[in-house]
Amino acid sequence: MFMAAIGPIWGGNEVWLVTFGGALFAAFPEAYATIFSAFYTAFMLLLTAIILRASSLDFRDKFDSPIWRRAWDYAFFASSTAAALLFVVAVGIGVIGISPNERGVFTGSLLDQLRPYPLFVGLLTVTMFAMHGAMYLYLRIPRGELHQRIGQWIWHAWGFFLVLYVLTTIYTLVAVRRASSNFERAPWAAAVVILNVLSVANIPRTVFANKAGQAFLSSAVTIAALVALFGIALWPNLVTAQNDPALSLTVYSAASGEKTLGTMLVIACIGIPLVLTYTTIVYWTFRHKVAAGVSHY
Repeated sequence: MFMAAIGPIWGGNEVWLVTFGGALFAAFPEAYATIFSAFYTAFMLLLTAIILRASSLDFRDKFDSPIWRRAWDYAFFASSTAAALLFVVAVGIGVIGISPNERGVFTGSLLDQLRPYPLFVGLLTVTMFAMHGAMYLYLRIPRGELHQRIGQWIWHAWGFFLVLYVLTTIYTLVAVRRASSNFERAPWAAAVVILNVLSVANIPRTVFANKAGQAFLSSAVTIAALVALFGIALWPNLVTAQNDPALSLTVYSAASGEKTLGTMLVIACIGIPLVLTYTTIVYWTFRHKVAAGVSHY
């Protein structure tokens, strides 16, 4: 039933990752090269996890065998968790910075990247996605014993997320002081912080009131606000050089030529509304609850 709930929409969601990579390569080629030189191993593992995740969805129902399905269930769980963890650990490393040389090539090793802060950010995101996914399933699964179990999972996931949210915020303010400098220069950014806190606090209220749609919306706002806070903390850097701030790549120094950016702007103005419209139609079409007893999509 879980597979049936996410089956119609997972492919479209992963397309955004491809779009992100292509847009980064075209608009900021220097940043693209530096990021992939630093996170090549992690991104190859991420790609493997995404491929295994997609394979799990497609191959799970090829044979009517409990062992076969259980194996792909575990593969789906492991690959989904690994994809979320790897991608966001790279984001956490981006906040504290890497050590590139004058040519923009990462000079450290994979072990240099496995520091406590990125792992904290990764675990925070895994719990956030678990909470968000449980809320989505709560909307799609019909009422019954399974629906009640999902409701319990929401509370557990929210509790873990809240603890890691508080700890990671404190860790960021203490250990990555550069992350708060933009907030001092841009007071309006405090509105994003307030929105983030209110959305997190609104989740238990709406769950307790059995307003699943509002809870899911609050979770979505929480994710969007955290992404915005990350962007504000990093601005204007795309790659922060920990060893020498002069080696950092900004949105200005790493950008492509004006003609390339102009062409991308035209494509984005035409393509993004079409993709958003298509995505909205897909979500609206499959908004109803999954039929009871469905075991595939």
